[in-house]
Amino acid sequence: MKYAVMVEGSDEGFAVSVPGLPGCHSQGTTEEEALENAAAAIREYLEVAAELSQSADGRLVEVEV
Repeated sequence: MKYAVMVEGSDEGFAVSVPGLPGCHSQGTTEEEALENAAAAIREYLEVAAELSQSADGRLVEVEV
């Protein structure tokens, strides 16, 4: 699975945000580290979203677009 991310320079190195996942951000001292951290943040974001969907009255369903 691939996500488009926005990479920007920052005072500490590089900042990454994921436009498709509101609130999903990461950073790193190098661009490579920032992208690795972003991949971990995306995985964690999706895990939490799945857990929340299980604990609510709803269910997670995939829709093809």
